[in-house]
This record gives sequence, structure tokens and C-alpha cells, in this order.
Amino acid sequence: MSPSTPSHRARPRKADDTYLRELGYEPVLTRRMGPFGNFAISFSVISVLSGCMTLYGFGLNTGGPSVMLWGWLVVGAMVMFIGAALAEVTSAYPTSGALYYQAEQLGGRKWGWYTGWLNLLGLLGAIAGIDYGAALFTGAFLNLQWGFEPTPGKIMVIFLCILAFHLALNLFGVRLVSILNSISVWWHLGGVTVIVGALTIVPSHHQSADFVFGEFVNNTGWSSPLYVAVLGLLLAQYTFCGYDASAHLSEETTNAQVSASRGIIHAIGWSWLAGFVLLTGLTFAIQDYAGTVGTATGVPPAQIFLDALGVAGAKALLLVVIVAQLCCGNAETAAASRMVFAFSRDGALPGSHLWRQVDHRTGTPRKAVLLSVVCAAVLALPSLYSPVAYAAITSINVIGITPAYAIPIFLRIKNRHRFRPGPWNLGSWGVAVGAIAVMWVVFVTVLFCLPQTRPDDALVSVKTFNYAPLALLAVLALAWAWWQKQGSSYEVPAQSVDRSASTYEDEVV
Repeated sequence: MSPSTPSHRARPRKADDTYLRELGYEPVLTRRMGPFGNFAISFSVISVLSGCMTLYGFGLNTGGPSVMLWGWLVVGAMVMFIGAALAEVTSAYPTSGALYYQAEQLGGRKWGWYTGWLNLLGLLGAIAGIDYGAALFTGAFLNLQWGFEPTPGKIMVIFLCILAFHLALNLFGVRLVSILNSISVWWHLGGVTVIVGALTIVPSHHQSADFVFGEFVNNTGWSSPLYVAVLGLLLAQYTFCGYDASAHLSEETTNAQVSASRGIIHAIGWSWLAGFVLLTGLTFAIQDYAGTVGTATGVPPAQIFLDALGVAGAKALLLVVIVAQLCCGNAETAAASRMVFAFSRDGALPGSHLWRQVDHRTGTPRKAVLLSVVCAAVLALPSLYSPVAYAAITSINVIGITPAYAIPIFLRIKNRHRFRPGPWNLGSWGVAVGAIAVMWVVFVTVLFCLPQTRPDDALVSVKTFNYAPLALLAVLALAWAWWQKQGSSYEVPAQSVDRSASTYEDEVV
């Protein structure tokens, strides 16, 4: 029988579903995503054309070119340790709950509970950060095309429209999400090639290698170069977030124990390479550093395009970036909604009976998608009042999701006797790789709770306050309060939920 026939494809799916039942869950989501689709969702969420581009202006002020380039290499290496350790645990526990289910299995109920709330904060912060970044770039495009003034209020309206667009796309089911993610991979790789190629060939002037790899810039108000340099790592660390999407979509992926783990590793590796090429190409093409930082478009990469390629070229490349960012936000919405679904399936969220419902026609947790989008909109509201709020949103993503990555890795080390490796594992290197990953996570979590801009009058104001620690404390407080009320009935997997399986079309993307 041909490998492409439905019967052949059904066999690994049956094995996936059997193992999922062993983990305590009856399959209710549609398993229509193949290995490439699983890799594609994490690659799309990492999205170098989103993270690198939207925080490029932050990087220009916080350390400058040298911190952006060398920081990218260092952070990428550290994230590979995190990704490898997380991939090993994911291979053993391929569920939509991902991190919190892993933590619960290795450490107990409270570990799972708080990991889930941190993971949820990070995922919702990621939707807000990605889609707000897309709104900023859309505003820059409209500025070049029609003289649009990108005020905070207008950017917020664009942001809400983008959220609504991603809500609509994610209501159609995982097949459409997977197709869009597969397209997104080639769009990102092709987009980086086109952008760097144009910036290399067209401009007559380029910066020197000494400038690109050695120039340090400090416009933060802080006097310590070391402090400024480590703050500048936010650009890379924010970009390298979201690769747990492969784990969250594992219940919709064939051969999940291997495909999800490989999806994590391959997404990080290809993003590491593509991001370095992109940042290098952008920085070599800077024509006027001060003009780029203070651009009227509100988006420094747009000014680089404008100075190097002219108006027509700038608009064309901005469209390339905007489409990539829209793909990224769509993928992140899918990942976050699966986390909401899984956490609600185990009774951990207020109103869980609503958010765990699955549409029988599309096999999609549609109400979980809606909740994810609404929460992301709320997280971005401070951007109406504070110019540093966007950096805080990205910090929310980092300090929420990154500790959530580390908890199951830490528990895998601490309780290694409980851990039964899956088919994708690190062997004897597992403990060493995990230890490095956990130490890095502790470092960046503390770092991104610190103030990023020093106020002129030495007093914190609405315009300079870092909202990220406040969001973290609020979520931990909510998690604690809800534990007091609901924790006694929290069970992973929850046995009280109706898990009657549905029959779905036998397709794999």
C-alpha cells in the first residue's frame, strides 16, 4: 500500500492516541498536523521578522549594534540548551497542556498549577507583543503610503483589528492554521533573503564591520555599560520565545513524541541562523544612526529601508515584514488557545467549563481562542499611555514563559528517578544540558524585571514604569487566590470532564 494512503497515515495516529490515553486524556482534538506543520508553528511563533524587527529600535538605544549581534549569538546558544532540555521532556509528555502537565507529572499538583499560570501569562503576552508590533509596522507603512500619523490611539485601533483577524482565522480549525504556518516558513526564509539581499546590493554606502560588531550605544540614562548590555539581550530573548508551540499542538500532530521535539529544536536552530543574517544585513545598511532612532515612522527598520532603498523599496519590504508578523501572531494565537483549552480541561481556570469546549465541526476550542485574544488586548492597553509599555509587554512574554520552560526541566533533574524518557532524548547529557538551561532562565527572569529606562528626575513615572513585574505579580496572586478556592478540585488529568471522542476527517497537513 502506498505511504500516502489514509490507512497508512492512520496507523501512527492510533499509536499517538493510545499513548495520549495512557497519559490520561481521551483524544478530542483533530490530529491533522504533520511533522513539518509542527515545526512550522514554532518557527512562525519565533518569527525573526517579528521579534528582531519590532525590538530593533530598542536594541539601537540599549547597547547598539555590538550588543544586538553578539547578544543574538549568546542568547541563541543558551536557548538551544533550553530547547533541547524541553524537547526531551516533551517527548515523554506530548499533551496540549505541555509545560504544566510535565511539571505536574514530575513535581506534583502545585508545580503544575503555577507553571500553567506562568505559561499562560507568557503566551498571552506574546500575542499582545507580536500583534502590537505588527500594528506598529502597519502604521509605518501607512505613514509612507498616505502620510498617516501613527499615534498611540491609531496604533491601538490597528492592533485590535489584527487581533480580530487572528480570532477569525483560528476559528476555522487546525488544518487552516497548519497550512498558513507552512506557508509562513517559506515566507520568513524568503523574506530574510530578499531584505538582506536588497540592503546589500542597492545602497552605495554601508557601515564598517567595526561599527556593526563593535559599536556600543547607551541611550537608556543608566551609566553602567554592563547593565545596559545585559538589558539589550531582551531583543534576542524575546524573539527566542514561543517554541513551546510545538508541544501545545502535539495532540494535533502525528508521531507526536518525535515530531514535537524535533519541531522545537529545528525551529530554534533555523531561527538562530536567519535572525543573525537579518540583524547583520539591517545594521550594515544603516545610513543615519540618529535619524533611524528618531524616525517619524515610529519604526527604525522602516527608516533603514527608506534611506537605503527609497520610498517604493521601503514600502515593499515593509509589506514582507507585516505579512510575516501576521503569520507569527496567528500561530501564537493557536498555541495560546490550546494552552487555555488544556488548562481548562483540568479545571484550573475560572469558567473552565466554557474554555474547554471543542467545536465538533472544526475540532477547535473556539471559546479558548476568544479568551486568548481578549486577554491579549487587555495586556496591550498601557501602550496608550506609556512609550515604554511595548518593551514591558515583551518583557511580560519573557518573564512569564521562560520560567515556565525551566520548571519542568528543573523537576526532570531534581526527580530524575521519576522521568521515563521518550524516543527523543539526550541520554546521559540530559542533566547537564538541563542545569545550564535552568541557570540561564533564572538570570534572564531577574534581568527583565529590572527597570529598562532611567527617568530624568530619578522618580518613576507612568512613562518609565516597567509593567512586566506588576503583570507577573498579578498573575501569581490570581493563581494563588484561585488555588485557595479551586485547588482542591484541580486534578491532572481531570477525571470529571466529558472526554467522549469525536470523529474527524482523516487528513494530515
